[in-house]
Amino acid sequence: MSTQTHDTDAWLLLDNQLCFALYSASLAMTKLYKPLLEPLGLTYPQYLVLLCLWEQDGLSVSALGQRLQLDSGTLTPLLKRMEAAGWISRQRASDDERRVHIHLSAEGQALKAQAASVPACLLQAMSCSVDEVQALTQRIRTLRDGLHPITDSIPPTPTRANT
Repeated sequence: MSTQTHDTDAWLLLDNQLCFALYSASLAMTKLYKPLLEPLGLTYPQYLVLLCLWEQDGLSVSALGQRLQLDSGTLTPLLKRMEAAGWISRQRASDDERRVHIHLSAEGQALKAQAASVPACLLQAMSCSVDEVQALTQRIRTLRDGLHPITDSIPPTPTRANT
């Protein structure tokens, strides 16, 4: 019985929580990106948007939100700031005005060459091989993809005004 209690206690330690390991690693990664992106005038979320658009220009806001797993309430202000900076343009679809497509400007496309060194700098800072990073990335993707059917079925929590 004491072994079972010990096991239960071990599961309740912060450092034994997968969620905390992922969360704190995410914070550390974002912090690592900051000095690499600052000279480009980019925030980490803006960099993620550009990565998507460098892969496929002209994505709809909806498709971009799905790709980045961001809701429109978060994505729209981000895109407005990026448009004001001159990196993207937002264009309504001619066949359906409700659909907005995001296109890179010349300045947004030019940032790709300037950002080309970011992945190598990160790899060096992490002291990992390319193979190790690819394997870890795939493992985390598998975890994420396995969680989606579960998390997609959870209803949204109502927001409270004074929390």
